[in-house]
Amino acid sequence: MRGGDPGVDVVDQWTGRLASALQSALRLTHDDMAEALGVARRTVANWHEKPDTVLRTELQRALDTLYERATSAQKVRFARQVKVDETEEIERVRAEGATPLKVAIAIVVAEDDVLIVCRRDPEPSGITWQFPAGHVKPGASSGTVAVRETLAETGIHCAIRAELGGRVHPLSGAYCEYFLCEYLAGTVENRDTSENTSAIFIPRRDLTRFIPADRIYPPVLRALEDFDARPDQ
Repeated sequence: MRGGDPGVDVVDQWTGRLASALQSALRLTHDDMAEALGVARRTVANWHEKPDTVLRTELQRALDTLYERATSAQKVRFARQVKVDETEEIERVRAEGATPLKVAIAIVVAEDDVLIVCRRDPEPSGITWQFPAGHVKPGASSGTVAVRETLAETGIHCAIRAELGGRVHPLSGAYCEYFLCEYLAGTVENRDTSENTSAIFIPRRDLTRFIPADRIYPPVLRALEDFDARPDQ
């Protein structure tokens, strides 16, 4: 989601978790939600069982329409429910013994390219290629960390264009906040040789050759697809 007022947030990509949050905000039963969208009751139930599932295109459009028709009060409830879900997910990770690290991630775009780095040591989570990122200490600004760590790791100066939201990463267990950034200056280089083996710009269209699509936060994929259409591009 993006936007400042919780009543006018825009959903970049519907997942089972977000669809369930909308259902709760509208105070609909499984049967009512299924009827409103023209799907089977089991489809709605699956959202609750598999919250990280990205829904198919037809449902994306149907949920967009249902959300647009919601009242301001319902949209506020939706935004609050999403926040509650995120908090509960963090608590679940903490309860399972994982370290609830907070990480700021920069998605740096330079025309048709996007910046990625390759970590030197194999991660237990299986992550190798990823976006520049840094741990956020208590009290620090996530956006500042994203910009600063990008410069420290790659020599690239960037500026935040949009906040893309956050999630508990399904592999690392860290709470990640994502920022769409635009390239300002600098030549890419691997400045953090203790952590990374490489830092490169790649064509945006080739991103999923380096990072599997199911590991990329859906709003990141949508933001990269829509980047050319932004009015301030």
